Amino acid sequence: MFIQVNTGTFPPIAILSISPGLLTEPVKASIINNLMEGIWIAVFVVLGTVVAGLLNVLIDRLPNNQSILSARSHCASCHHRLTIKDLIPVLSYLRLKGRCRYCQAPIPRRMLWVEIGTGALFGYLCWHYGLNIDLAIASFYCCLFVIIMAIDLEHQLILNKVTYPAMAAALLISVFSSEPGIVDAAIGGGIGLGLFLLIALVSRGGIGLGDVKLAALIGLVTGYPLVFIALVLAIIIVGLVAIMLLIIKKKKGKEGIPFGPYLSLAAIATLLYGAEILDWCLDIFQV
Repeated sequence: MFIQVNTGTFPPIAILSISPGLLTEPVKASIINNLMEGIWIAVFVVLGTVVAGLLNVLIDRLPNNQSILSARSHCASCHHRLTIKDLIPVLSYLRLKGRCRYCQAPIPRRMLWVEIGTGALFGYLCWHYGLNIDLAIASFYCCLFVIIMAIDLEHQLILNKVTYPAMAAALLISVFSSEPGIVDAAIGGGIGLGLFLLIALVSRGGIGLGDVKLAALIGLVTGYPLVFIALVLAIIIVGLVAIMLLIIKKKKGKEGIPFGPYLSLAAIATLLYGAEILDWCLDIFQV
């Protein structure tokens, strides 16, 4: 006979009871839930690598003011149009050994890492949230931060054409979301903007206006009070990275470090575990 099993956050499915009484209903439900969870995580890993292809297009074209709609994917060196077999996430890069099929020019390694990283991130988000609206929202925000991170690493730019639409989207999402709601999102955005604008003025160019706008975006995404967690995490991360680079002599004392990637990493960490980090901090300081 067939038995419908509720698989928690994942869609219920029907299973065939082969040996009635051999497995209890709770055990069956647990096995099927774990199986379905694994399948959905694998689906989201694959989905993440596919989405990463679009992210790579945006990362390549937005800084160069190229159209993201009219022009088909092509090699940046020989301009040969790429076919489906050239665009299979991860596998095409490995099969071609990181070189264009047509002119043998090197393909940026960033493309591979964005595909692997986004795939892993989507899988983790699926495991963390389950199949619900929070998964969709978190996936959207993480895609934004991956784009910002990669462009800032390559070009030392945080583009208005990314941050401004992202701010509008974050405000719109907060209207229909409970955490953060529109009020907490607006307060968080104001705090991020105000704090980093003050730092920019005091440091006299120590951080750019792009970082200020990104801090405002992060405030809108995480809301109040989690914006403090995100910004403090970013400062800690960039400080540790700067010390490490100085120790291994990759940077000199007066050389700048792009702040955007670390703000983006901190924002993703806060989306996932900001509430837990805040509770931990409050417990430590007994607030």
